[in-house]
Amino acid sequence: MDEYLSDQEQLDQVKAWLRENIPWIVIGVAAGALAVGGYRWWQARRDATDLAAAQRYQQVLNSFDGSNNTRGLEAVDQLVKDQPGSAYADQAELAAARVLLETGQLDRAAAYLTAVMEHSKDPELATAARERLARVQIAQGKPDAALATLGSTDQGSFQARFAEIRGDAYYAKNDRVDALREYRAARAAAGPAMAANDPLDLKINDLADEPAASAAASAGSQPLPKVN
Repeated sequence: MDEYLSDQEQLDQVKAWLRENIPWIVIGVAAGALAVGGYRWWQARRDATDLAAAQRYQQVLNSFDGSNNTRGLEAVDQLVKDQPGSAYADQAELAAARVLLETGQLDRAAAYLTAVMEHSKDPELATAARERLARVQIAQGKPDAALATLGSTDQGSFQARFAEIRGDAYYAKNDRVDALREYRAARAAAGPAMAANDPLDLKINDLADEPAASAAASAGSQPLPKVN
């Protein structure tokens, strides 16, 4: 029915509506402005934090590349302390583990890998740390711990590598049957070998030949039949 109202009556309606609703409009605009301003402040703060973390991570790498491992490890620990949960802190701990492994410090390397595995917010980094930790535990003579570390959860793109490491753990336990099973599972997950003398194929062939070799040895140990 607004089309039957005079211009003045329509104008009065608009004014009345504005008087009633303008406070809520102002509040809505202010809230929106605060939200945008708050997001921009948070984004700027996060960008600055990420930049600082990236610079400190580069300092870690520079120290390790310069063979100043003591300084590099101190920088790693400080970065983790100041920015726990940062992807750069996770990467720094993985770098520390690599350096420690190169110098034979398996226990310290395992500690860094465990921290990334348990606390990283990045699933890929956590899984990579899990894989490396299992390898370290096998080197430490702890195959059962390695199997527990690997678990039985979905490994995604790590499936083939996890299966091969399980095979290594079973082999370390002198469990040839389960080792061969895991190696074959790794080959099935990884697909055909890309080159001759692939290490995984060598492991499979070595174990697959064992029953035949054992049977031949047993046959050779039997006394020869008498000739009449």
